[in-house]
Amino acid sequence: MTNHGTGLGPAPSASTPGPRPRPRRKSGAIALGISLALFVAGAASLPKAFSGDLEPAAAQSTATAAPSAASTAPSATPPPSSAPPARDMGAPLDPETTALVAEGATVEAPRPQPAFATKAAHLLATLPIKGRAPKTGYDRALFGQAWADVDRNGCDTRNDILQRDLTGITFTNSVPCKVQSGMLADPYTGTSISFLRGSGTSSKVQIDHVVALSDAWQKGAQQLTTEQRTAFANDPLNLQATDGPTNQKKGDGDAATWLPPNRGFRCEYVARQVSVKATYGLWVTQAEHNAMPPSWPVARTSWRQPARLLLLQRPNQPRPSSHRYRPLRHR
Repeated sequence: MTNHGTGLGPAPSASTPGPRPRPRRKSGAIALGISLALFVAGAASLPKAFSGDLEPAAAQSTATAAPSAASTAPSATPPPSSAPPARDMGAPLDPETTALVAEGATVEAPRPQPAFATKAAHLLATLPIKGRAPKTGYDRALFGQAWADVDRNGCDTRNDILQRDLTGITFTNSVPCKVQSGMLADPYTGTSISFLRGSGTSSKVQIDHVVALSDAWQKGAQQLTTEQRTAFANDPLNLQATDGPTNQKKGDGDAATWLPPNRGFRCEYVARQVSVKATYGLWVTQAEHNAMPPSWPVARTSWRQPARLLLLQRPNQPRPSSHRYRPLRHR
C-alpha cells in the first residue's frame, strides 16, 4: 500500500543501493584524488632521480673507456731506475762519440797550475774572499761540450779519467780508449767499486768536478772565456772518479756545505779545490774559507803523506802536460 501523503517511495530492496553508500563514494573519490595527486607528484620527481642515476653511470662508462685509450699513449713518468742519474744534464755517461774542440781553439786555464812545492795554506791566503754571485744565466753548455777531447788524443775526458783512476781495466775493443770495466778505489768513500760499462751500470762510477761547475759560475767563472771554461770542465786536476750516489749528494756544494765521507781524504780534497780555484782565478766565500785549512787541527799530520803524480799514460803516446794532476804539499 502506498502512502501518497508522506511522499515516501517504496522501501529499498537489497539489490537497490540506498542513501548510505553515497558517503563511501565520496570518500573513495577523495582517496582516488589523493592517489592521483601522489602519482603525479611522484612522476614529476622521476626524471631527476633517473638523470641522477644515469649521469654516474655515463661517467663510469667514460672512465672505464678512458684507460683503454690512455693505454696506447706513452707514460709521462719513466720507471724508476736503480742506477743514480748523472748530476749534470748534458754530461752523458760513456758517450759513444767523442766531441772534438774547434780546430785552432786554445783550451787552457788562464793561469798555470801551482808549483808542486806550494803549500796549500799559503795558496789559500791568495784567494779573494767574496760573496756568492747569482746563479742567473748558468748553463752546462757554457762550459763547452761535455767530456770533449780537449787534448786531441782521440779519447773523451770521461774515459781519460776512468783510465787514470781505475785499475784492472779492460776496453770495449782493441783501441785503448773506451773503458769496459775496472775497479775503483774510491777516495771519497774509502770503498772499492766495480765498474762495468752499460746503460744500467755506468752511473755507479761518475766523474766529479772537484769544484762544481755551478759553484765556479757563481765565484768568478762568468768572467772566463768559453775556452777557459771548457778547460775547467775537462781539467784532470778538477776531476775525480767516484761513487755515483755520493756524487749526487754533493751536488754543487763547496767545502762549507759538503766534504767527502772519507775523513782521511778531506784534506787532499780541499787542497785540490784550492789549487783549482787559484788556477782559474776563482774566489771563495768566507764560510768556505773558514772550512779550509789551516782551521782544521788535523791538517798538519794528515797532509804529510807523500804527494803523487797522477798522469794519463797510453801506450806509445806522450803524456800531455794539460793532464797532469799534481797535489799540493799540504803543510
